[in-house]
Amino acid sequence: MIKIYVMESCPDCTEVKALYSNNPEYELIDIGQQARSLKEFLALRDHHPAFTKVRERGNIGIPCFVREDGSVAISLKHFDADRFIEGTPVVEEGASCSLDGTGC
Repeated sequence: MIKIYVMESCPDCTEVKALYSNNPEYELIDIGQQARSLKEFLALRDHHPAFTKVRERGNIGIPCFVREDGSVAISLKHFDADRFIEGTPVVEEGASCSLDGTGC
């Protein structure tokens, strides 16, 4: 099962939630709902090499797609269930997901 980390207030997560919320092959995890989910995501974000540029830019890194093998794709634009692109760059869209207001 692919885990998808999202957050209710993230504009880039809205489409992801609409696409995958009723699909049993995906687990949507809203990191804003429980501290445990946030801690799980932060542990991934702080240590996985796919998030290096995300951290450098001060972005959160959601939506984030994680396969069972641990491979990571960041953003819907770079996620394709059949062609999973490891460590893809953050899409500079939205305005609420980075500390400086430049995007998710």
